[in-house]
Amino acid sequence: MAAGEYRTFEEFWPFYVHEHASPTNRALHVVGTTLATGCAVAGLLLRRPSFLLAAPVVGYGFAWVGHFFVEGNTPATFKYPLWSLRGDYRMWWKTMNGTMAAEVERVMRANGVHDDAHAEVAPMPQEVN
Repeated sequence: MAAGEYRTFEEFWPFYVHEHASPTNRALHVVGTTLATGCAVAGLLLRRPSFLLAAPVVGYGFAWVGHFFVEGNTPATFKYPLWSLRGDYRMWWKTMNGTMAAEVERVMRANGVHDDAHAEVAPMPQEVN
């Protein structure tokens, strides 16, 4: 499916995963998402608008470093802001529960990506019958 033709988040997800193949980029996203969420929550609880304003700066700051300097691609949020935000939180959750590396490997295999640039991705666990 060509970019821009995504009808659902589930169609968008493999594109999002591919754009976050580097473990370093994903780690930067997790830090940014965690800090941005903390800023937003603190801003609401403490009634500090400055924290709310800082949330996207902190979150996107880490993510954009990951894209521009680590992954070497353009952030998906430029074209798909809401789905990218949803992707950030799905990736954060999968990272926290230890399933994101396997998800990257699954998406890469499904798309026929087997190059050295993604060799650092942990292999998918073997199924037990």
